[in-house]
Amino acid sequence: MAEPDETLICRELWKVFGAHAGAALSAAQGDADRLLAQGLVPAVRGVNLSVRRGEIFVIMGLSGSGKSTLVRLLSRLIEPTAGEVLFNGQNLLTASDAEMTRIRRHKMGMVFQHFALLPHLTVLENVAFPLAVQGVAADRRAERAREMVALVGLAGREGSYPRQLSGGQQQRVGIARSLAVEPELWFLDEPFSALDPLIRRELQDEFIRLQSRLHKTIVFITHDFDEAIRLADRIAIMKDGVVEQCDTPEALVLRPATEYVRAFTGAVPKAKVVRLARLMIPGPVAEGLALMPDRATVAEAGPAFLGGAEAIGITQDGLPVGTVSRRAVIDLLLGGGA
Repeated sequence: MAEPDETLICRELWKVFGAHAGAALSAAQGDADRLLAQGLVPAVRGVNLSVRRGEIFVIMGLSGSGKSTLVRLLSRLIEPTAGEVLFNGQNLLTASDAEMTRIRRHKMGMVFQHFALLPHLTVLENVAFPLAVQGVAADRRAERAREMVALVGLAGREGSYPRQLSGGQQQRVGIARSLAVEPELWFLDEPFSALDPLIRRELQDEFIRLQSRLHKTIVFITHDFDEAIRLADRIAIMKDGVVEQCDTPEALVLRPATEYVRAFTGAVPKAKVVRLARLMIPGPVAEGLALMPDRATVAEAGPAFLGGAEAIGITQDGLPVGTVSRRAVIDLLLGGGA
């Protein structure tokens, strides 16, 4: 049974491409080498994962690792060869096509690398489009679309067409469109990878801001570990269709479970992944201390300590909850905090 806070679960999920894949998988008893020897492609291999309600769950890996295939299986955009996918306790693999259409329209949002905006529709019309598909009344969908356009910082551009927008603005429209249906579960497949670094960083910041307000359950794909560190509550690292490790960013760096994860994360400084919450001593915060959120990393707190601060105050949901000392940061960076 699913735990109450688990929105999405997959169990022993396989996707094998090729003729008679199901029979071949059954005969091979999960042996990927036997499948490869038959000319089949086991793109996802016996994956077990759970995504908690309200978390940002990042799936990452190199090209060909199976991460995009896995997300398409989780949303049943492609059919698994074997396994289970549970969404709020319902097995999606037993849902009818009509039921899956209803779930995607009303409970799932999707944003992909390519924006897929309709070029003949304005920003407002693009954002309202999924609501029109749902049959929402014109005045209500226009109102909702305006709310979403403002939420992503594009108020005033409602009448613009996609060709009149920058790449970053187009991606904001895509995000607004996917949010218009108020999805419970949000899939994002490398949504920022086509953008230049400055716009990418800006949209990451915007994404963090949106999540702090909306608290969506999010499955986010990226191949960029820096991006994953900034966004993720937990990260699953994939290789050859297998999840090598699923853990918090700091656990992946400080306690890699396999040699592949060790190599994948080996160049990442501890300060970039360890969040201040890990080093915090709970209690009252002295007046005059600089304040930072508990999700901020040690690296983000660096300027305060370099400026001479002996401690900084830590906030959670905007309220002071504890303190991190310079000594704790030094111990971490010298190895004592690992």
